[in-house]
Amino acid sequence: MPSHAGAADLLLPRPPVVAQGIALFLDLDGVLAPMAPTPDEVGPVARRTAVLKAVQHRLDGRVAVVSGRTIREIDRITDRALESASGVHGLERRLKGGPVQRTTADAAVARALDAFHAFAADRQGVIVEDKGVSAGLHYRLAPDQGAAAQRLARQLQAETGLTLQPGHMVLELKTPGADKGTAVAAFMQEGPFKGATPVMLGDDLTDEHGFEAAATLGGYGVLVGPERETAARYRLDDVNDVLTWLEAVAGA
Repeated sequence: MPSHAGAADLLLPRPPVVAQGIALFLDLDGVLAPMAPTPDEVGPVARRTAVLKAVQHRLDGRVAVVSGRTIREIDRITDRALESASGVHGLERRLKGGPVQRTTADAAVARALDAFHAFAADRQGVIVEDKGVSAGLHYRLAPDQGAAAQRLARQLQAETGLTLQPGHMVLELKTPGADKGTAVAAFMQEGPFKGATPVMLGDDLTDEHGFEAAATLGGYGVLVGPERETAARYRLDDVNDVLTWLEAVAGA
C-alpha cells in the first residue's frame, strides 16, 4: 500500500536526472501520453517516439513500457520505439524485441465481456474493451454510469474470481496472477535490466504495485500528476514534464 500518508510526506521532489545504472519502467496513458476520451484516440507523437529511442540508447536497452494496454497497443502508440514492454498489467511481456509471452486467459473473462457488452448496449458512451486476458469497461464518456459500472464489476469479481483493476474511469476484470509490480520484478531478473536500479513512472493506483516493486528492489517510484498518497518518492507534473525529464536523462 502507499506509504506516504502525511501532508509533509506528500511534498515530493523532482526525480534526479541520472542515467548511469538505472532502469526505467514507464506507464503509458497519463505518463507518456495524455488521457483521451477513448483508448483509440491516443496515437504516435514524434517527440515521444524520438525521446524513447534516445533514452533506450542511452540506457543500453534498460527501458520498458509497463501499461494496462496490450503490447500491440503499446507498439502502435509508441511507434515501436522500445524493444521491451509489458501489457495488460503484467499479463503480457516482451523482452528485448523477442516474442510476446502471454498468460493463459481465465475462461471467466468471456463471461465478463458478455456482461459488459450487455451493460453497454443501452448506455451511450460506455465502451467495452476486449484484451483477451481481460475485459475493460470504460465510462469516461458516460461518468453518470460510474456507480452502476462499479456495482457490476464488483458483482462479477465475486462470482468469477477475476481480479478487479480500477483505473481512470475504467474498470478491468483480468486473469489473476500478475500486476505491474510483478512485471517490473520479472524484467529485473533478466538482461539488460539485471543489476540496475529500477525507476517506475506512473500516474494512477495501478502503478502503485510498480512503485512498491521498484522500492523493494532498491529503486524508487515517480508519481506523475497531482500530489496524493503514494509509495512513490518523487513527482513530475504531467506528460510534458515527463518527456522533458526523459530528454534530460537521455542527454545525461
